[in-house]
Amino acid sequence: MKRPDQLTTGSIPKTLMLFALPILLGNVLQSINGSINAVWIGKFLGAAALTGANNANIVMFLLLGAVFGITMASTILIAQAVGAQQPEEAKRITGTSATFFFVLSLAFSLGGFFASPYILAWMGAPADAVVFGTAYLRVMFVALPASYAFFFINAALRGAGDSKTPFRFLVLSVVLDVALNPLFIFGLGPIPAMGIAGSALATLVSQCVALAAILRHVYKIRHPLAIHVGEGAMLKIDWSIIRSLVIKGIPMGLQMIVLSSSMVLFLRVVNRFGSDTAAAFAADMQLWNYVQMPALALGAAVSAMAAQNIGAGHWHRVSQIAKYAVLFNLLLTGVPVILLYLSETYSIGIFLPAGSPALEIAIHVNHIILWSFPLFGISMVLSGVVRAAGAVMVPLVILVIALLVVRAPLAEYSVTHWGADGVWWSFSISAITAAVLSVLYYLRGSWRSAKMRVPAAA
Repeated sequence: MKRPDQLTTGSIPKTLMLFALPILLGNVLQSINGSINAVWIGKFLGAAALTGANNANIVMFLLLGAVFGITMASTILIAQAVGAQQPEEAKRITGTSATFFFVLSLAFSLGGFFASPYILAWMGAPADAVVFGTAYLRVMFVALPASYAFFFINAALRGAGDSKTPFRFLVLSVVLDVALNPLFIFGLGPIPAMGIAGSALATLVSQCVALAAILRHVYKIRHPLAIHVGEGAMLKIDWSIIRSLVIKGIPMGLQMIVLSSSMVLFLRVVNRFGSDTAAAFAADMQLWNYVQMPALALGAAVSAMAAQNIGAGHWHRVSQIAKYAVLFNLLLTGVPVILLYLSETYSIGIFLPAGSPALEIAIHVNHIILWSFPLFGISMVLSGVVRAAGAVMVPLVILVIALLVVRAPLAEYSVTHWGADGVWWSFSISAITAAVLSVLYYLRGSWRSAKMRVPAAA
């Protein structure tokens, strides 16, 4: 098994790329999974079903953001402890974080199941899409604890320097989801046809199987973070760790919530133009998922890699990590942008019925928004670097400015003054804003003097 401290040694570009690549491939697999599910739903259940599922998935992304900060804070604390060669501290952080994380996921699952139709109504989902979205969203809420546990274990392993194991079990999850989707949607033999709820059930089953498999693997190899019989005290809440997780994790979680809530607000505007425009935007989002995957993977990779080097006191490597991460983002995000522009008619047509009015709308929207993703990727990557040091407030403020102060009001204003094109341009303008502010903070800000571990309360 790979030593957990190797992120602090060796060639920085090679180590970063090898560490980020499994994360990127995992993100691509998840996007392929979502796209295949969208094809089944959009092609065979109709535009209203696709719109309902898209609205539901935005809600799930919002709830992921609610616990993302706790997970990321624990990952960074684990990585810093590993870099500082403190294995017992890393295990204590893992145990406390797992307990806290599980309790939160149960609360969200229970509350969300009953609130599903009200959430979709508040989002302004078209009436013909609400019934589909509710059936889909309720099953996804049942799957939430297993999904979040799988997500947390993967993040903890990456904090310890292992990105390959999470990828292997993500492959298992995706293969199962892809195979079970048509089976549960259309039925076969004794398995009844469940429609859109069957697509969500496939996710539930695949996540549970993958979670059980990765837990078995972690204990079989006696991973340094695994908590064994006789170590149950590691699962008890350590309030000094909780204090750090909450104070540092809430701002990082709010970053994800700002991202997802801004998309909810944006969808509320898009939904006003009817099901064709909403379906066009949903189809475009399937393609954009692939474009933003490199930046998301690099952001996660540099957080763990920079945190280990900060824990080891290797600050000279942190600046190089940031430089190479930005360059890799421009390359890995720019290439798919160009490829999608060259093949957009065919690519978008995968998700929409032939002759649908939504097809031309989707192509037009793509022209205005797609090019801005490399710029937003810069913000994601640099945010990953500075949060590894414990600087979590300014990246949050930058997102609030770009998405809630610039994008959301500009989109609302455009509905009555500039029409749909103004709505699409608000998306691109917010990406420019985020990139400029992130670069300025990285170059001029005081993030290097931040601390991840919060002192105990007096």
